[in-house]
Amino acid sequence: MAVPTLRNTEAKLQHILRVSARTFAAHGFEGTSMRDISKATEVSLSGLYYYFDSKQRLLYLIQKDTFTFIVERLQERLARSDDPVERLRILVQNHIDYFLSHPNEMKVLSHEEEALEDPFRQEIGTIKRKYFALARKVFEEVVRGRLNPLLDERVAVLSLFGMMNWVYQWHKPGVDPCADELTGMIVGIFLHGVTATDGKFMELPNRVSAEVHSE
Repeated sequence: MAVPTLRNTEAKLQHILRVSARTFAAHGFEGTSMRDISKATEVSLSGLYYYFDSKQRLLYLIQKDTFTFIVERLQERLARSDDPVERLRILVQNHIDYFLSHPNEMKVLSHEEEALEDPFRQEIGTIKRKYFALARKVFEEVVRGRLNPLLDERVAVLSLFGMMNWVYQWHKPGVDPCADELTGMIVGIFLHGVTATDGKFMELPNRVSAEVHSE
């Protein structure tokens, strides 16, 4: 009998996380049982318990896997540029790219945040704060010396996340802009507003696009 390799084990775990996210997105965390997960993934209950001992841990692993990937990839991409506006674009495109291709994970993160219990919630909270700190640093670099004194930085950055986080709710492939174009629009609206008449938001750097999609 073949002995499972580390690579096969990791591939199976990723399969479970991906299908579980789809199931949670469709039926909700509370509305999904471990038997439902077993049926959807075609993995036996005993096989599921090899990877996690509860549905809470499964939800935690989905969120941890998602946030960790996003943060690590963002750090890697930001290290390639010193230009503040380009770094803002990298931040937005990193987020949009992932969640347009992973709408189920995005829905789980958005709708099941309160379902996660401690200590898992605390661990995920630590990763989320790291992500927010990265975003705030990028924002500060862009507006350094030009920030409206009446504008709260925290509110501004959270507003940017608000724009990015709900894209999955309305975006229709083939109808709405692709990730590249959508990134430019979001960055432009964030920096210049929807009433800009000089077309600035359509002229933002797009140098990062080819690099991002070549990975």
